Amino acid sequence: MSMADNVERIPQHRHCVNCGKAFVGEGRFCSAACKETASDEVKGKLRKYMLIWVAIVAVTVVLLFGVI
Repeated sequence: MSMADNVERIPQHRHCVNCGKAFVGEGRFCSAACKETASDEVKGKLRKYMLIWVAIVAVTVVLLFGVI
């Protein structure tokens, strides 16, 4: 009897993109709550990047019109 015969097989599964928990099923998230949490985090990052982008544009405009 080889060692491979004694190994317990793990069923096909995925890992949740948000929490990393293993789950069986379709999709990228283990639950609706994880999907909601991930969505909120993405929205927060997008808001932050938009504010940074607006600040960079504002500083650029001030510098361009300040020189002329």
